[in-house]
Amino acid sequence: MRKETAVGGGSLFGTGPNGIFRRTVPKPEEPDDRRMLRVLGLPQLTMIGVGAIIGAGIFSLAGAVARDVAGPAVLVSFLIAGAASLCAAFAYAEFAGMVPRAGSSYTYAAAVLGEVVGWIIGWDLLLEYTAIVATVSIGMSGYAGFLLESVGIDLPVWMLGAPGTGEGHRVDLIAMLICLGVAWLLNRGTRTSAKVDVVLTAVKIAVVLLVVVVGLSRVDVANLTPFAPFGWGGAVTGAATVFFAVFGYDALSTAAEESVQARRLMPKAMVWSLAISMVLYVGACIVLTGMVPYHQINPDSGFSSAFASSGLPAVAVVIAIGAILGIVTVSFSFLMGASRLWYAMSRDGLMPKWFGQLHPVRRVPHRATWILGVVAAVLAGLLPVQQAAELTNIGVLFAFVLVCAAVTVLRYRRPDLPRGFRCPGMPVVPVLGVLFSAWLMSFLAAQTWLRFAGWLVVGLLVYALYGYRSTRRVMPGGSVDLSTLDEAR
Repeated sequence: MRKETAVGGGSLFGTGPNGIFRRTVPKPEEPDDRRMLRVLGLPQLTMIGVGAIIGAGIFSLAGAVARDVAGPAVLVSFLIAGAASLCAAFAYAEFAGMVPRAGSSYTYAAAVLGEVVGWIIGWDLLLEYTAIVATVSIGMSGYAGFLLESVGIDLPVWMLGAPGTGEGHRVDLIAMLICLGVAWLLNRGTRTSAKVDVVLTAVKIAVVLLVVVVGLSRVDVANLTPFAPFGWGGAVTGAATVFFAVFGYDALSTAAEESVQARRLMPKAMVWSLAISMVLYVGACIVLTGMVPYHQINPDSGFSSAFASSGLPAVAVVIAIGAILGIVTVSFSFLMGASRLWYAMSRDGLMPKWFGQLHPVRRVPHRATWILGVVAAVLAGLLPVQQAAELTNIGVLFAFVLVCAAVTVLRYRRPDLPRGFRCPGMPVVPVLGVLFSAWLMSFLAAQTWLRFAGWLVVGLLVYALYGYRSTRRVMPGGSVDLSTLDEAR
């Protein structure tokens, strides 16, 4: 692998062999019997992306934001979040077409901004992805409760929620079982789990289309007035919250090493998954706030409750089933992303190799998957949804800022590199991605910033005490040239 000129070869803060800012790319792929299987084509990749994007964000989060933050202007909240996400999606797509390796923005940041920046992003996203799996599993409880009540089943109160979420609540058992069930599914192998995910995502899309098609006939335009009862500031604040719902393609990019023709297909899957999801989001938001006055929306089971109150109980039950399946697919996509990220970091020496070891038959990172599934289950069972979701948005927005900055730097530093996709409107689009993301981060609470900073401090300690030395044994040398990266088959 051809080395770039080392800047400050012996300096800790240089890009040479001992520098924390040396630019790294993953090792060449392992022999066939020690690497993940390339079985994912464009339809499967797009479905994984849609599966990660559409879930609790539309089925639960839209109702809560409409009722408490934005009113009918929740539609604007999704559009603002979608615009910010699209700018970042183009940046991700360019990197995915150039560095088709597992690890997502961890890999991209390490390749362009340096090893320590890649570590910070990877450490950040391990927490974010696991918290997302817990959060969306908790979000399923409202629809599960609605569905069970509709068939006359009353579960024991102790298993209906985390402590402090209701009288007699001790644990959210359903959310815990979802996390563990998804971990089990992922460990069946990529081909099997991807087939199940595609089927469930197709069902989910059909349910959202049902919501839009049937719901539009029940929309009362009077319910859309006032459109922004909390002011336009409420719509912007809502955008910072619903951003949780529009970045699933980030998890998709962690599956690059399980994709056929990753350099060509990954960028397409990212853009297609976001485009499909945003069209469905817009239609669903109009239906939800048009069927029910915003202050009467049920934040736990918004769509099912709206259709039930409109005299369509059978449709409400179907929607509840679709919501549950939808949340399962989100959990699938992000738990898959977290385990592949951990695999990439372990392979590169930043984490112990034991965690990223592949199953000898199914060739998936089974240890990381089970550990993350258990951690997500504990979070889902014992934490209220607000606490589980607090760190999600700030971490992903932070990753977006770095990825958008990195793709701009690399386009001008190395315009000669082969790219399967080129971010349009350079440098305006990625700069807008940076500004949009930073702007949305400014609306998040100070407590969220403090917790995020604390997690990053712990991560830097892990890097200093283990990762710095270990990764130099696994990937020795200084900064490398991305043009030497082998073409992904």
